[in-house]
Amino acid sequence: MSFVPLVPFSGYAGYMFLKRTLTAQQAAFSATPEVTRDEDYFRQKIGSVKTAEDLVGDRRLLGVALGAFGLDGDINNKFFLKKVLQDGTLNPDALANRLGSKEYLAFAKAFGFGDFSVPNTQLSDFPDQIISAYKARSFEAAVGQQNDDMRLALNAERELKALAQKSSSDETKWFTVMGSAPLRSVFEKALGLPSGFGALDLDQQLSIFRYKASRAFGDSRIDQFSEPEAMQKLVRTFLIRSEVLSGASSISPAAMALQLLQSR
Repeated sequence: MSFVPLVPFSGYAGYMFLKRTLTAQQAAFSATPEVTRDEDYFRQKIGSVKTAEDLVGDRRLLGVALGAFGLDGDINNKFFLKKVLQDGTLNPDALANRLGSKEYLAFAKAFGFGDFSVPNTQLSDFPDQIISAYKARSFEAAVGQQNDDMRLALNAERELKALAQKSSSDETKWFTVMGSAPLRSVFEKALGLPSGFGALDLDQQLSIFRYKASRAFGDSRIDQFSEPEAMQKLVRTFLIRSEVLSGASSISPAAMALQLLQSR
C-alpha cells in the first residue's frame, strides 16, 4: 500500500492530530489506485458470488472480504474459511460460534451463505457495506504501520460505537469485547490488567472487567461508550498508559497524566 498516514507525534497528542485530520486522510487513502481498483473489482464481481466456494475461489474478492473484518492474515486458509462461511451462524455448533475470535462470527453473518437460501451477496446494498468496512479497516492497518496503538484506538472508537447501539445484553457485549483481540487489548491496557489475565475463567474475567470499568469510568456497561466523553476517556487512558509502559520515565508528562486520570 503506497499511502502513508501522517502521524507526526506519538501518544495522545499524536492521536488528537490524527483525529483532526482524519476525514482528509481517509479521503486520500480511498483515492489511492490500490483501493479504487479493489473497490471496482468487488462491485463488479460480488453479485456473481452465490456460495462460499465462489468467494474463497477468487483471491482478490476474498482479500477485500477478509480485510473488511480484519482477517487478512487468513487469506491462505481457504478450507477453514469455507467451513466458517458454510456453517453460518444460526446453529450453536457452527464453527464461527465455537471460535474465540468474534471477527469470524461477524464475517459469516455478513455473507449469510450458511444462514439463508439466498446469500447477502445478492443484496443491492451489500457491496457498499463491505467496501465501507474494508476501507475503514485498511486505513487503520495503514495507521498501524506508523503507530499500532493509534490503530487500536481508531478500531475501538468504531467498534464500540457500533456495539453500544446493539440490542443485545451487556454481558453479551462484554463477551464480544473479550473475543475481539484489538478491543481486548485496549481495555486490558486502559484498565491496568496483567498479561496473564486472559488465563482466568471467562466469568471471572467478565466480573473483573466490569469492576475495573466501573472504577475507571464510573459505569460498568459497554453502552456508556456511545457517549463521546466516555469514549475519549477510554482512548486517552489507553494511549497514556501504553506510552508509560513503553518505557517513558516515571516523571514524564505521560506518567503524570496517567496519575491524574487514576486519581479521579
